[in-house]
This record gives sequence, structure tokens and C-alpha cells, in this order.
Amino acid sequence: MYPPADGGWTWDQVRELILPFDWELLGGKIVVRGAAKWWHNLVRDELYYRLRSVKPEAFVITTEQSVIFNDNNVPRPDIVVFDKRGLDVGKVECIPVEKVVLAIEVVSPGSRTEDRFLKPGMYAQAGIDYYWRVERGEGNVPEVHECWRHQEAGFYVPSPDRPTHVGTFKTDAPFPIEIDLRSLIEV
Repeated sequence: MYPPADGGWTWDQVRELILPFDWELLGGKIVVRGAAKWWHNLVRDELYYRLRSVKPEAFVITTEQSVIFNDNNVPRPDIVVFDKRGLDVGKVECIPVEKVVLAIEVVSPGSRTEDRFLKPGMYAQAGIDYYWRVERGEGNVPEVHECWRHQEAGFYVPSPDRPTHVGTFKTDAPFPIEIDLRSLIEV
């Protein structure tokens, strides 16, 4: 699994590989995505359903879908919100990064570095306007770190109103939503 010396793996080289693990392509390297814990999957899925119930018609909400930035960078955010206008969503293999309006990562013990540092930098540089990082808070209740891309600087900055949402998550960007965060883990 050593990347080619001339710039690493490309999407065309790895897309048809049958690998015994879940993966994404970051910086020309095949990165193994660890097995997610139940908490991660529950929070991701419940957040997906809540977003889907209030999304504008032009948007699609999906989970674990590859987003193509360039030949060497094809990450798979936990949740992606994208604008479907101009896309044949039935034929899209990877979401074009210019269509993504929000990327969400639910942090797991094995993905902390990528979700807190690497991916936000990549997402901001690629022009994705909004990024939410969901962390496990006190009593296992999710906390949402809401960030928006500073257009002039090109990196994420915390939401000016409430950078970390505890208890209730309420925002208008990229569309209005309000979620009781405890309800994401109640089964």
C-alpha cells in the first residue's frame, strides 16, 4: 500500500480497488477509516434525519459519500450537504467539492486529529463554507462546534454567536435548524 513516488495515489488508481477496509484518499495516501463506535453512528444518523427534515429543496443530505477535491484528495465526511442543481444525483460517484455547502464530522477516538485539524483545513481551502465538528460532551451528549469559512482569510473561524453548542444547537447557516442535542442519543 505504498503510494506511488510521483505524487501519491490518485482517485482513478484506487477507485476500483477492492480493499478489506473502509478508506478515503487524503494527500495521495489511502487512509484507513476506523470502525466507528455505536455512539458515533447513532449521532451521525440522527443528525442526518434532522437535517433532511428541514433542508431546502435544492439541497441533498448524505452520509459517508466521497467528495472529490482533486485527483489526490477524496475525503468522506460523515455527513455532506450539497446543492444538487446541475447534477444527475443518480450518476454521481463523488460529490464535486464546489457543490458542497456543509461538511460534518462526528469525532471518534481514532479520527480526532483528522477531524479537528487536517480535514477542516482541507475543507476550508477547498471552499466549503460551513463545517460542523460534533464531539462527545458531558454525559455522552453531543456538542457541536460550528464554523464558517472566512472568505478573505480562507480558513474556518468559530460562529460569532455560539461557537460551541451545548444542550441546544440552533443555527441559520446554511439553513435554519434547531436540535435538542440530548435527543440525538435517546433511543
